Amino acid sequence: MYSTRTVATSLTNLRTAAKLLQSVSALPDVSKTACLRPCSATILARHNECSQPRCFTSTAQLKIKEIFPPPPDSPSIKVTPPAWHHPVYTEEQMNAIHVAHRETQNWADRVALAAVTVLRWGMDTATGYTHDKGSIKPKGDSNPAALSQNKGWFAMSERKWLVRALFLESVAGVPGMVAASVRHLHSLRRLKRDHGWIETLLEEAYNERMHLLTFMKMAEPGRFMKLMILGAQGVFYNGFFLSYLISPRICHRFVGFLEEEAVLTYTRMIADIDAGKLPKWEKLEAPEIAIRYWNMPEGHRSMRDLLLYIRADEAKHREVNHTLGNLEQNTDPNPFVSEYEDPSKPHPTKSIENIKPVGWERKEVM
Repeated sequence: MYSTRTVATSLTNLRTAAKLLQSVSALPDVSKTACLRPCSATILARHNECSQPRCFTSTAQLKIKEIFPPPPDSPSIKVTPPAWHHPVYTEEQMNAIHVAHRETQNWADRVALAAVTVLRWGMDTATGYTHDKGSIKPKGDSNPAALSQNKGWFAMSERKWLVRALFLESVAGVPGMVAASVRHLHSLRRLKRDHGWIETLLEEAYNERMHLLTFMKMAEPGRFMKLMILGAQGVFYNGFFLSYLISPRICHRFVGFLEEEAVLTYTRMIADIDAGKLPKWEKLEAPEIAIRYWNMPEGHRSMRDLLLYIRADEAKHREVNHTLGNLEQNTDPNPFVSEYEDPSKPHPTKSIENIKPVGWERKEVM
């Protein structure tokens, strides 16, 4: 009986397979059937998929993963809004952002700047980055920026800019979270208030992570890139954690100098778009996640507009960390969330209307 059933089952499976093959062969284009396409057709399909305007990837992926897939078992939940709503930037405010550098004033500043210089060198080497010595002015920008190099293997293309942005944002999201966690534990351990620093630092980390998720909508990192990010995060997180325990002031100055480099990088990206060096980005629209997060208005949702928003964020982080580096770390309140006796006077805010590129001095806010 067992053998008879086995034979009957095998015959049924063979008949089903034969019918399936007949139905597939009757299709007008068998190459479109992903489950039975040959290897050469698969490679061609992947090549065609990556030729679409939104797909710039370091590996041959069939499709970019969905960053925020719907919850699998939550039919009653419609949407989960972000914890921090992004402030509204005007076009005039974003175009006024420019490259700036805070001069070192003591040995602590020099230590922070040296660390950023070493980190910048390593990042440039890892991402194959270079630029020309000449400079131009991006459209609507009053600050000149150097064009990227367009010769040889080191030519900065759309793909290489995205690789650099992914690596940069994966590192930039670490300091805010580390500083917030250390200050949180410090407040619990000493049974004292933090005076508003933790919220701003967490918001900074969240904002940097949104930059990363936005770029991941346009480029799926390959295995080697993921391994580099994993190694860099492991080393940088622990190193920054120990450094923040020793000297929070130097760490904030370090992040301020790091954000100066980020503003410079995005300014050069915008300059390359204006110079026609990145033709695939000229008509590329920003991902939906970016449109929702920054509340990008109609007619201002291009890749260039997206870079303006991100550069403005980095400029804000530059201001915040240089300012925090000027304050007394254990006693001064956070000037970016404080209420002032005379609101009519210029003072630090969460937005960029009163932004100071090199930070606010303590005597200006205290």
